[in-house]
Amino acid sequence: MSSDHGRDHSAKAVLPPTRRQPRLAAGRARALGLPTRGTTNANRLRRVDRWLLATQVPRLRDAARPLVVDLGYGASAVTTLELVDRLGPEVDGLEVVGLEIDPERVAAVAGDRDPPRVDFRVGGFELAGLAPVLVRAFNVLRQYDEESAARAWQTMCAALGPGGLLVEGTCDEWGRRACWVALDESGPLTLTLAVRPSDIDRPSDLAERLPKALIHHNVPGQPVHGFLTAFDTAWASAAGLSTFGPRQRWVAAVEALAAQGWPLVGSTRRWRHGEVTVRWSAVAPAP
Repeated sequence: MSSDHGRDHSAKAVLPPTRRQPRLAAGRARALGLPTRGTTNANRLRRVDRWLLATQVPRLRDAARPLVVDLGYGASAVTTLELVDRLGPEVDGLEVVGLEIDPERVAAVAGDRDPPRVDFRVGGFELAGLAPVLVRAFNVLRQYDEESAARAWQTMCAALGPGGLLVEGTCDEWGRRACWVALDESGPLTLTLAVRPSDIDRPSDLAERLPKALIHHNVPGQPVHGFLTAFDTAWASAAGLSTFGPRQRWVAAVEALAAQGWPLVGSTRRWRHGEVTVRWSAVAPAP
């Protein structure tokens, strides 16, 4: 059944141990990472933003300095400004800093600066030394291999402020399909799938948006494959509810997963938004 807590006490997940390896890449100001394609669209990140509003506002309200980093915002500041507009009314003193490894992209959005409410700086996985409470890093790791993406996770988590959280994921260009992982200093905690239910044939259509840590492990015998297979089966069994709309079918399929014992996390109200969050320990790659 679902729970309101993201931490898994039964199987604590940790990031890979630190090893001496070449940096992913280096730009000016020692920003770590590689430039992204830079493409974005208004409302592309609305699904993860709604989840942040539903789950992370208390974390920000309790922080001495409610600082959020939007890593890799792209060629336009639109999604960073949307994040400010969505979280700002709920968090007094909110500060959002958009980071880009490309100095030209930072210069291009200078007119959108309104510090301390919103600012833009050169930075990468090291988070420009800011120690934020919350990091949203979307569509920044698709070009990396699994090992490099794991090192990026480790670098970002090490740069978080006390009690900080990293939310790393990917979505399609219109924000209709998305997956993200929530991590703290101990490693990944949960995996969330979010979709416009009318946009899929089956839940496993989201497999192409899985994080690098999982996408190559979606094969028989691996936990994430088992989860998606169970979800597809539940979705098929709920086909009769399509008469009442795809959202009702999605909710019924998620209810079936919970009944089967999959460790789902968070309020059941999120299911109606086309979301489901599961503990990382249930989907983490098997040795």
